[in-house]
Amino acid sequence: MPQAKFAILLSAALALSAGPAAAQAQERPGDELARRALAAAEAGQPVPPLRADHPLQGWVAYARLHRDLSRVTHPEAAAFLARHEGQAVAAAFRAAWLGELARRREWGAFRATWVPGTGGDALACSELEARLRTGAADAAWDAQVQALWRGAGRSQPDACDPVFAALAERGKLDDALRWSRIEAAIAEGQPAVVRAAARGLPAGERAQAEAYAAYLGKADASAATWPKTARSRLAASHGLAALARSDPDAAEALLPRIAGALAFGDAERNRVLYQIALWTVASYGEGGARRLAAVPGSAYDARLHEWRVREALARSDWPAALAAIERMPEAQRSDSRWTYFGARLRELSGDRAGARALYAAAARDPEFHGFLAADRIGEPYALCPLDHAATPAEKAAVAADPAMERSMALYRIRRAAWAEREWRDALSRFDDRQRRIAVEVAQDNGWFDRGVFGLVNVGGARRPEERRLYTLRFPLHHDTLIRAESARNRLDPAWVAAEIRAESVFNPRARSPANARGLMQVLPETGAAVARRLGVPWTGAESLYDPATNIRIGTAYLREMKDTYALPYVAIAAYNAGPTPTARWQAQRPAMDPDFWIETITYRETRDYVARVLAFSVIYDWRLDGSAVPVSDRKLGRAGSARKPFACPA
Repeated sequence: MPQAKFAILLSAALALSAGPAAAQAQERPGDELARRALAAAEAGQPVPPLRADHPLQGWVAYARLHRDLSRVTHPEAAAFLARHEGQAVAAAFRAAWLGELARRREWGAFRATWVPGTGGDALACSELEARLRTGAADAAWDAQVQALWRGAGRSQPDACDPVFAALAERGKLDDALRWSRIEAAIAEGQPAVVRAAARGLPAGERAQAEAYAAYLGKADASAATWPKTARSRLAASHGLAALARSDPDAAEALLPRIAGALAFGDAERNRVLYQIALWTVASYGEGGARRLAAVPGSAYDARLHEWRVREALARSDWPAALAAIERMPEAQRSDSRWTYFGARLRELSGDRAGARALYAAAARDPEFHGFLAADRIGEPYALCPLDHAATPAEKAAVAADPAMERSMALYRIRRAAWAEREWRDALSRFDDRQRRIAVEVAQDNGWFDRGVFGLVNVGGARRPEERRLYTLRFPLHHDTLIRAESARNRLDPAWVAAEIRAESVFNPRARSPANARGLMQVLPETGAAVARRLGVPWTGAESLYDPATNIRIGTAYLREMKDTYALPYVAIAAYNAGPTPTARWQAQRPAMDPDFWIETITYRETRDYVARVLAFSVIYDWRLDGSAVPVSDRKLGRAGSARKPFACPA
């Protein structure tokens, strides 16, 4: 891209930071009334009247019906479904109503209401039972239930039990079918499913299946006495593989005896060798290189190829690490991560020309390793923003789509799950341009993660060109707060913005399974402790949903991490993983170069998190100031270095 064109796009992108998506999304007229109406409907209280054409009338009616589902009559349900036909609220109610009809065992009504694809596995099994109870269980029914049984290596919902029992009563669930499910469950590592499927087998076969189930949880020498069959080899190899995940030494010691007794083939032996090697190197245990070498090349996959590189890096064995990269398949080796490390290792071996060519290739990718590669050869960072400007008329048309109106209204009043249903419904009818505009509309309404979940990979279809929609994918919100708290704590605001993007995608109501809350995903106990150290009032965990409180506390905590660990890349690891594993990684590889240290972090989540936050910091530097602190300096906390420009490679 010519530099002039790049400059135009850059100016437009920076201007967006002051636009609607960067301002606090305001509630619209009627939002508070809708919030109260929904709460009243769910509580069974009188509902304040909404205007007749309010977009959330259907959801208020849904909330009222759903609360008293056991009392809903067939005419009421039919009227609701007819009134909202084709809308997300109708699909949500249909699933709930079908569940209620199954509970009532009103199978004729169930069949009349059923629409294929409604709900999950439990409703699918209820539909099969409905056909059974209404006399529609024919040969096609038998085949469908047999396929469900055969593919059910994992536990199925309780609603499937009557269907499977009926299949057995009809004489269509023979021993061969039972064993097919048992084998699927063995492959999935599901001993409870093995035992359940074995209940209809003859006593001797059931006892053998029970032995297989026990072995999946506790592999020992007993498998050597089993029949020398393909089924025994399957169960023994999966049991040993499971043991290898917790105790690779024990699995390695048992393997020769069991493999010899049962006549393991390559598939069974490699299944165990793979797990022994993987779980040894994933914890950097003794003998990792030897165990990796014991796995035939045909049994390697992308994961084991990566760990072969990391194991060698952890030992600072540069030739072995380079050889491991060169053994990767071309598609994996050409990823910017491994292209960069191939260049680094060639450089360490003295092959400067070969290294430079690989650095240049990696530097075309606007990700962490691409930025590192650009630093190595003194090139600008590669960034090719995609112009996505919509006309006011286009934006207004997308915003006026009824499902979009409902989605945005629901999101603004904190009904995110329902908003997501309406969002998916709207996108199912949009073309690519409309979908991109929808992301912009969502961000105008404060729903920033649509820039992550509404682009690039949508509905299983990948659109890699949408990675270039940087202003949508990297929203900038609360930038005044971010700048102020960053200055207070002597931190780079681009780093703080990157942490927020990585933690919550600017969702102030985000809450993790571990109970971390808000923009910077602060744990309540951490928030209380930091507030105490800061001398600021602490009003409890709910205060972390307030953006100002969360950014104040989160940024102060990030500063504490920086003070504790000195180096930003280590502080980022500690912010994600906590102090104990971070201390272990520091002790294991104290003098290792930062790029190698990051790549050899044991936890995949933290390894990727550190790289992601550093890369995001570069993007947010661009969004905030138009240039960036070199990531090679940023990760070390160096200040005052010349800032890096951005350019789109030819």
